[in-house]
Amino acid sequence: MKQLDNEIEIVYYLVTPPTFIELQSIIKKLQIKPIELVRQKEALWISEYKSNNLNDTQIIEAMVTHPILIERPIVIHGTKAIVARPLDKVHSIL
Repeated sequence: MKQLDNEIEIVYYLVTPPTFIELQSIIKKLQIKPIELVRQKEALWISEYKSNNLNDTQIIEAMVTHPILIERPIVIHGTKAIVARPLDKVHSIL
């Protein structure tokens, strides 16, 4: 694995959840729809949200209220971001 000389900041989103605006910005950097960032197999999503017809704003609000619903890990580099699953995807934006 190639050694990178980039500083990183780890954000523990369950301890310090993103705000609506921060999550909206991350989704924009990811270039995805909000539903694509949801952990759709999470029990909370299935029981509380899956059967509802939510718009993008409501989906983001659900993730802000319940950060456990946010897919992870997310790696942000400048104006780009990826969901780093598998972890090897990190190299594609660095």
